[in-house]
Amino acid sequence: MQTIAEPEPTPAATTVTAQRIGLWLLPGFGAVLLIAFLAFPGFFPPMSPELTADQVADFYRQHTAMIRFSMITYNLCGIMLIPFFTVIVVQMKRMATPSQVLAYSYLAAVVTGATLFAIADIFWLVAAFRAERDPQLVQLLNDLAWLTFTAPVGMLVAEGVCLALAIYLDRQPRPIFPRWVAHFSLIVALAMTPSACSVIFRSGPLAWNGVVSFWLRIVAFGLYLAVMFFVVRAAVARQAAEQGAAR
Repeated sequence: MQTIAEPEPTPAATTVTAQRIGLWLLPGFGAVLLIAFLAFPGFFPPMSPELTADQVADFYRQHTAMIRFSMITYNLCGIMLIPFFTVIVVQMKRMATPSQVLAYSYLAAVVTGATLFAIADIFWLVAAFRAERDPQLVQLLNDLAWLTFTAPVGMLVAEGVCLALAIYLDRQPRPIFPRWVAHFSLIVALAMTPSACSVIFRSGPLAWNGVVSFWLRIVAFGLYLAVMFFVVRAAVARQAAEQGAAR
């Protein structure tokens, strides 16, 4: 009877190299996404939920080209942040926790967030696809885009909580991530939570264009990416050093 050979384990050096590639995709594609963010005319200032249907339709007619440029860029490049988040998952799986359920939960939350981001992007593109249609329909698509982009923060909160719990439960003498990263992750999750109320308010700080629902959420997420880049880079570098010393 013929036996099936077991697959050879992936070399440790290859594992670290793949993580470094995923890590450095963040600043590269993050810069591209920042350009797309600055190019979208509806973000500076953010469009108001109180605009009339005619005003919304007029906005899409006037800015069709830039809307398409920014949203197509999001569509192509937004998903390229996923490798960075999966590097975080790989590092979470190295933690001495009772199980790896928190790492897989973090990954599920990341995938959910990427899906909702893509849906919001498509709603903006569909609104610009036929800007000459009934203004009421353009307004509906605009509402769907903004609320899908702003309100669903449960997955972001889940990411922060899962990462924090994994760090708190890591019982290694030298944890993968410093303990302060857990505190930071929870603070970011807390800062994003009020955005869920953007489905209720049409004005004020909790509306989708408000200082809390829009700007605090955007700044908190950007700060999270920046801080985690350096934290993860240090963890991957330490893993490479440990594997080199073990050989």
